[in-house]
Amino acid sequence: MLTTLPQEDRPRSGPSLPRHPPRSLRQEYQAFILQRIEEYKDTLPREELLEIGDEAVRELEASAQDQYLLTEVLLLEHVDRIIARRLRLPAFGRWRQKHHRLREAQRQPTHWGLDSDSPMARLAPRLEPGDLAVVVGAAAVPVALFLAAHDVEVMLLDQDLGAVETAESRAVSEQLAGRFQALVIQFGTWVPDLPSTLVVLDPVALAPARIRDRRALIGDLQARTRPGGLHIILPTGVGGGGSREVIPLAAESLRAAYRGWQVEPQKRAKRGAGGGGFMATKPTRQADTRANVSD
Repeated sequence: MLTTLPQEDRPRSGPSLPRHPPRSLRQEYQAFILQRIEEYKDTLPREELLEIGDEAVRELEASAQDQYLLTEVLLLEHVDRIIARRLRLPAFGRWRQKHHRLREAQRQPTHWGLDSDSPMARLAPRLEPGDLAVVVGAAAVPVALFLAAHDVEVMLLDQDLGAVETAESRAVSEQLAGRFQALVIQFGTWVPDLPSTLVVLDPVALAPARIRDRRALIGDLQARTRPGGLHIILPTGVGGGGSREVIPLAAESLRAAYRGWQVEPQKRAKRGAGGGGFMATKPTRQADTRANVSD
């Protein structure tokens, strides 16, 4: 039987987060255009931005012919159009062709530095679009984005704000932000109340946490995993993160939390890492599920 958590140690569920439908390809394109425009604005001094604003006013006044009132909204939209023209941003059709090629590349594990024969590489194509994967540890962002490239909804959890912001920035640059969310949480207190099909845990991310907080986090994630769902504990070192001041946590040390689940070992991590990970499948029978999570 799985070690049960005392009632006072169990994490509070908190409110459910809203699920948003995946972005359409047209919405992904608009997000791409806006990102490039904002990035360009950030590189310009204020004087040059004002010059673009003056240019926008002249063009709008020349084309308006007193047919509409020049408003701030119209001005800002035309500034964006001028910048898009300067940057020679692609039209939707050309962007869509490049986007498809990018997505095909992103669906290869080697694009993210993952082993082509890893369990994750075999699992991702079998997941259904819209399935929810929870990834714990910002160092596992390559895994998270690999899943997002397969149309899986991904929620990344980490305790470090800077790491989460970096992860969000990379998701945007990879044009995967529509299927990727990231949250800063304190392990052992609360996790989003969302039913997941897959949970990926980087043991390095759990190393700084207290034992009771690790147990609480894993127990709450187990309770929110659908019957038949999977937990993958990455081999130590695969995530690539963690502070040198923190003693690495071996993946094997988390096995005790999965008594009653079907556990399969993964291949060992690369030379010099702390050991291999494992994959655990949640019992499909409801009675087993209740008995193996916690009271």
